[in-house]
Amino acid sequence: MAKNTLSFVCQNCGAAYNRWQGKCESCGEWNTLAEEDTSGSVPVSIRSKRKGRTFALESLAGKSPDAPRLSSGMTELDRVTGGGFVRGSVLLVGGDPGIGKSTLLTQATSLMARAGHRIVYISGEEAIAQVRLRAERLGLSDAPVQLAAETSVEDIVSTLSEGAVPRLIVIDSIQTMWTDTVESAPGTVTQVRASAQALIRFAKKTGAAIILVGHVTKDGQIAGPRVVEHMVDAVMSFEGEGSQQFRILRAVKNRFGPTDEIGVFEMTGLGLREVTNPSELFLSERDLGTPGTAVFAGIEGTRPVLVELQALVAPTSLGTPRRAVVGWDPSRLSMVLAVLEAHCGVKLSGHDVYLNVAGGLRIHEPAADLAAAAALVSSLVNAQLPTDAVYFGEISLSGVVRPVAQTPARLKEAAKLGFQRAMLPESARGETGGDAGLSLNAVNSLTTLVAEIAARGSRRGESNAPAEKNATPARFRRGEG
Repeated sequence: MAKNTLSFVCQNCGAAYNRWQGKCESCGEWNTLAEEDTSGSVPVSIRSKRKGRTFALESLAGKSPDAPRLSSGMTELDRVTGGGFVRGSVLLVGGDPGIGKSTLLTQATSLMARAGHRIVYISGEEAIAQVRLRAERLGLSDAPVQLAAETSVEDIVSTLSEGAVPRLIVIDSIQTMWTDTVESAPGTVTQVRASAQALIRFAKKTGAAIILVGHVTKDGQIAGPRVVEHMVDAVMSFEGEGSQQFRILRAVKNRFGPTDEIGVFEMTGLGLREVTNPSELFLSERDLGTPGTAVFAGIEGTRPVLVELQALVAPTSLGTPRRAVVGWDPSRLSMVLAVLEAHCGVKLSGHDVYLNVAGGLRIHEPAADLAAAAALVSSLVNAQLPTDAVYFGEISLSGVVRPVAQTPARLKEAAKLGFQRAMLPESARGETGGDAGLSLNAVNSLTTLVAEIAARGSRRGESNAPAEKNATPARFRRGEG
């Protein structure tokens, strides 16, 4: 009889230890180690000794046909997946509770089932009646989707192996699945890893596409061991603020398509509505004529997106001023503030700084540095930025504005939405394409932009305007607002 082997496994990253400790040395999280029995973590069939078989080796030369794809019937979802679901692929979709993951998958599976494909929806969290109520609310109760409420992986694989192979299988969620090959409780790292491995093996063997729904931690990361993200073919994150109606589906990893691609949806009473022009939607309620707002021309995957950056700089009575940011990297904001103070003379040590990306979009590219700096200085001097201008450019630690990729696509999107001017890096002039029809204002140094915005603010009532265009205003050096 095999001896039971106990170990302490981190429920955040999957690291195993021989004894309990308060902090996981691998991921740095506290109180995440749980005791698990790992004696049966490896199936008997795998542990048994067998003679290896030989297989043929091929060369790099030769043609391989494109992977056949199954369209979901939703343009935005197909954009993120790279054109549809590939046979035998496994996708992991994560998001905050209540963000709309089940709603999105219910709509997609219903459209595919109506197209004549066999679609199976396995729910481990909800009963069949609850899934039916959601479909009825969305007006999709007539779709021939096959439902089941089951958590045993062996029973699921045995049931799906009968009859025709399903084209798409949805497992909602992977944290509720359990397998007989391990003796840990459902939801633990060992169970999640073993259950995911069994489902992936079934997908590769039969050619059925599988979508695994995953929970997220308080930091927004998909819960469970990191090895699951390496095992699947694509990882997608469903993002959005609870107070906003916009939802963003972002591809974090994709073996069959571009990464960082996004799909934009709007949550309505009848489910998720696809947004084909997200720039127009993000700017629909834009605050015109308000200091501290700048329009950023960004790129999300292969799609240009225009979004408004809002900044508020206010004097503080605290010893340590606050730095709050929503939708952008806080470290990036700290770097921009440091460059403004070191090279432009903008003293913000006595001010609270708040930065927000309107619409609930999360920006990851450094091209937003120039727009963020313009919004911050505009709020500090109470100067209105041009309402027909867009900003993009990366700021270096020396204060120089560096070029960014895909400049023609940014300018084309800005011109399509009626913008007349663009503030862009000096070295990006030769990449504009010449057909955007915008007035290009090249910015070589951040000091130049700060001086222009400060002069605009002084014309609104300030008496100490800078003598030269590139001169740093004296009130910045004194730390006045």
